[in-house]
Amino acid sequence: VAMAIRRQRRAFPLVPFLVSLLAVAAYGRLISDGMPATPSSSVLASPLSSAAIRLNSSSPATAAAPEECEQTYGFLPCTTTVFGNMFLVLTYGFLMFKAATFLSAGSELLLEIMGPGLVGGLLLPILGALPDALLVLVSGLSGTKETAQSQVLIGMGLLAGSTVFLLTLLWGTCVVVGKCDVTENGVAIDSTDTKGFSLTGSGITTDVQTSYAARIMAISVVPFVIAQFPKMLKTHHGERLAILLALIASFSLVLAYCLYQVFQPWVQKRKLAYAKHKHVISGILQHAQKQALGRLLNDDGSPNENVIRKLFHKIDNDDSRNLSRAELHALIIGINFEEIDFDKNDAVDKIMDDFDTSGNDTVEEDEFVAGMKIWLHEAKQKVEASGAYSNKFVNDYHARTREDHDQLVDRSDEAVESVENPGWCIAKAVGYLLLGATICAAFADPLVDAVHNFSNATHIPSFFVSFIGLPLATNSSEAVSAIIFASRKKQRTCSLTFSEVYGGVTMNNTLCLGVFLALIYFRELTWDFSSEVLVILLVCVIMGLFTSFRTSFPLWTCLVAYLLYPLTLAVVYVLDFVFGWS
Repeated sequence: VAMAIRRQRRAFPLVPFLVSLLAVAAYGRLISDGMPATPSSSVLASPLSSAAIRLNSSSPATAAAPEECEQTYGFLPCTTTVFGNMFLVLTYGFLMFKAATFLSAGSELLLEIMGPGLVGGLLLPILGALPDALLVLVSGLSGTKETAQSQVLIGMGLLAGSTVFLLTLLWGTCVVVGKCDVTENGVAIDSTDTKGFSLTGSGITTDVQTSYAARIMAISVVPFVIAQFPKMLKTHHGERLAILLALIASFSLVLAYCLYQVFQPWVQKRKLAYAKHKHVISGILQHAQKQALGRLLNDDGSPNENVIRKLFHKIDNDDSRNLSRAELHALIIGINFEEIDFDKNDAVDKIMDDFDTSGNDTVEEDEFVAGMKIWLHEAKQKVEASGAYSNKFVNDYHARTREDHDQLVDRSDEAVESVENPGWCIAKAVGYLLLGATICAAFADPLVDAVHNFSNATHIPSFFVSFIGLPLATNSSEAVSAIIFASRKKQRTCSLTFSEVYGGVTMNNTLCLGVFLALIYFRELTWDFSSEVLVILLVCVIMGLFTSFRTSFPLWTCLVAYLLYPLTLAVVYVLDFVFGWS
């Protein structure tokens, strides 16, 4: 479901607009073939408008320039100014964001062919971490050993920044947008948010499986400890051996995590259960339309209460003015759900959970109206491109939920021919994957160079630039998807959201760290990242212990997560620039 939401999201048009404004802010020089400068060109060639993004030239003027920049691949633009580098960082960052989107789209298409067991457990986690892994790789792959040693700090900044961003800013924001009223037992009531920003009266609740994902995330920091062990003992003996052991441990944990996902796909099963529940919802809405009870939404998109109440009285067979489990069960049996296999009693339980806010095991008329309004609001969010709120709106929502269900059904035992146009589906998926991987491979190195040059131009350490900026480029798609999903204010959606956050951190701490350690080992670079490793361990251990043994999180817990972000920056600054750790 989260993947389906991600696929429907369109690129934010403000991003290219801001990039264009920054492009205007950058200065440039007149490109000539050695011709004498004209009066108009002398203005552009003046010292005040020194070149920001330039192409290589053999002219004497260029050779005499006090500062030079090296073009990536020999033809991409380069710059030595702040605004020019900012423009390049944003441009290449946006391209990496699009690459992540293409990789996600391709992997989702493969779900229709291969099923979630293999694709969801093995391929999707690796593809999700691919942009970060490639950026880490190129940060220390090119140039001399000295250049690699100076640029590899960018890879460490991205590695630490992604982990800290996911567990602090994104985690805290998901708590805020997903908060509901909390009972005395600490359990959040689905879709009920009447206490505002009460630090103890509102919050979220996840299931116990989500805490298992948090424990796996906490275990994933073991390779960091192994690599840092000689530094902890304040000895240089055995440093390369420690890096090698940490490298082996990293990729071993990647393999173990993927196999666990394949053979114990409980996250995927929860997604499938949620997709089935949404399809039941859409079927009930479609049933109301087919019964000629009227349009469920008015022209302005507001719920039509008269039609909703008519539907209630039609379902209420005994005129008791409340709906029993038996009446809801009869409703579900009477609706054609296109032979989707699901437990009818479980569907009744979930509908009762959505509607029965009084807890008396029946659905009263006002509860039914309120629950239907919530369903319709969710339907509008999912198919808001349907235009006028006519019958087509409900039919589109029903088709979309069926599509979500089909993508998550385990087809591992089915033939490929069971999918309509399987050849085209495979070709399209491979095309998306190749396009995303190509963009990642092509623009990872220019992005690292741009960050390095921006650091030089602003005299800001490259670690802080990559720590703050790069995670926004590589994780923005997943972040927006997680926030939208958490805003549904249900235990099921919050559980899926936080499980994916913990899964992303696990891949950062295993796959991306493994790539980084391989660079350090095979290029014989120096492992000198004590403060950076400390903040990763600090955040992962605190949030890991905090989330591994509880399932309820009051609103005040978001403050803990938010405060950890500036704390990590302060720790690195103090340890590196005050105490000289690195």
